[in-house]
Amino acid sequence: MDPRHLLSRARRLAASATPARRRLLGITGPPGAGKSTLAAHLVAELAGQAALVPMDGFHLAEAELHRLGRTDRKGAPDTFDPAGYAALLARLRSPEPDTAVYAPAFDRRIEEPVAGSIPVAPHVPLIVTEGNYLLLGSPPWSRIRTLLDEVWYVELDAAERIRRLVDRHERFGRPRADAERFVHASDEANARVVAATRDRADLVITFTPEEAPPPPGE
Repeated sequence: MDPRHLLSRARRLAASATPARRRLLGITGPPGAGKSTLAAHLVAELAGQAALVPMDGFHLAEAELHRLGRTDRKGAPDTFDPAGYAALLARLRSPEPDTAVYAPAFDRRIEEPVAGSIPVAPHVPLIVTEGNYLLLGSPPWSRIRTLLDEVWYVELDAAERIRRLVDRHERFGRPRADAERFVHASDEANARVVAATRDRADLVITFTPEEAPPPPGE
């Protein structure tokens, strides 16, 4: 799909916002498909008219995952705080004058969410949020879709997507063999969950390996 079309569509969404009602654009798809890169590109091109608030800031902390016995499944739907994410999106939809909203981010260097990392000024008309589970139909995730004006689904050739995932895990410190095991055991299980939500998207963006934007840091 022509990137200019995507940018024009995002720009129209931003232009339809009002001071009392922001627009929220969600970008979803399986792990490694290019969601983060596309979202960051749109926000950069919109030059102050959009802010990026990723779902990954709502990962549960490592200590909580250990307590729950879910560390080997990190990235699955039940390793996030979807109610907290929905509450933030609801707050972002209705900005308060002269009041910034601070959103959490996920720091891959330490594999932990970090609160208060992303300031969102009240005058910004468009929020771009990206994550795996924006279109899940089961509660409490199902509330997310009701808070988003549009959701775009990004997909990429499976072999290329898996290669990128393995490279990403290795880049952030996993030994290659461990990265491959994690991708096939955990990331791909999550990818199947995400793929089942594809038909609920407003727009499906299919990248070929040649068209896909490079992952961050490459």
